[in-house]
Amino acid sequence: MSIVIVSGALANKPGNAGGAWERMSWVVGLQRLGFEVWFLEQIASSACIDAAGQSCDITASANLAWFHSATRWFQVENRSALVVDEGHACYGLAWPQLLQLVDAAALLVNLSGHLSLPTLWSRIHRKAYVDVDPGFTQFWHLDPAIRFRLQGHDDYFTIAENIGKSDCGIPTCGIPWRSTRQPVVLDHWPVSPLDACDRFTTVASWRGAFGPVQAEGRTFGLKAHEFRKFIELPSRVSATCELALNIDRADKRDHIALNKNGWRFVDPQTVAGDPAAFREYVQQSGAEFSVAQGIYVETSSGWFSDRSIRYLASGKPVLVQDTGLSEILPVGKGLIVFRTMHEAVSGAETILDDYPVHCRAARAVAEEQFDSDVVLSRFAAETGIAP
Repeated sequence: MSIVIVSGALANKPGNAGGAWERMSWVVGLQRLGFEVWFLEQIASSACIDAAGQSCDITASANLAWFHSATRWFQVENRSALVVDEGHACYGLAWPQLLQLVDAAALLVNLSGHLSLPTLWSRIHRKAYVDVDPGFTQFWHLDPAIRFRLQGHDDYFTIAENIGKSDCGIPTCGIPWRSTRQPVVLDHWPVSPLDACDRFTTVASWRGAFGPVQAEGRTFGLKAHEFRKFIELPSRVSATCELALNIDRADKRDHIALNKNGWRFVDPQTVAGDPAAFREYVQQSGAEFSVAQGIYVETSSGWFSDRSIRYLASGKPVLVQDTGLSEILPVGKGLIVFRTMHEAVSGAETILDDYPVHCRAARAVAEEQFDSDVVLSRFAAETGIAP
């Protein structure tokens, strides 16, 4: 049985349940295909914090607690390892066992290039970079002031399906990018029917994990900049608009403006702070409304959120900002895209007027476009590995 190692940020982002679903879907999805799959993460001791956000030893950290909790929930705890610094500590496997594992691995699935420790990375036979932050990845790579480079992988995949096309503003950096999609394990996300759509929801961070990108003489904005364009939506549609939103106190003015325009707030850590709660929140929603990071929109990348995929799989219609999706995915039923306020309002009312049809279409889009069995079988074939 071929060994595949998936690496990504889990302990590094304690409490980020959406991120856990993203990383673990690769692990569980590849396991379903018959591979022996391990999850491997690295973390700097300086990144370890306690429940109050204060620096602490990893043994008392929220990071390690989250790592154990999340991998246990996805039933992969016995095939997961967390490495601290340059291997000064290792949880899940003893260091000699970990070295044996990486020597035997047929493939590293390196989500966002997370694994970079030379003592581990260099020993793995074949390495596939998976870009889930298109635009950020490529512009950072080209910026000599940023220590971020992409070299050394054998395969390069991106969820920016329009990369390389004339109307896509993301540079290829001379790398032969191949497109892939975020997988959803459909068994994890059964259809959760409702009689009617009571509310549009999403789980989001107001500014996201990264700052604005300056490249090619322009500044690419954040999700906050895009959301402000559609801040009046709740007053124009006949359904509740709700945000499980992580927003900083420094953005008080935006928070007030969202409130004034009718957005309802719920605490993201309360309603979606672990994998089970995240799934329940999505499945109890009527539909999703969300904008995208400005860089995804402005480059016509074709980026699509793995969170939105889980709404679709649950039979929840998705109304999202167009990042070039209309060129690559079936839109119009179940999945509706917008670029203007008029299109957003029209899309919302279309969903509300024919809700059962859009629910069935949403699940169909997930099954046809994002089923992990299909997405990851293609991925494995393109990297030349088999169980």
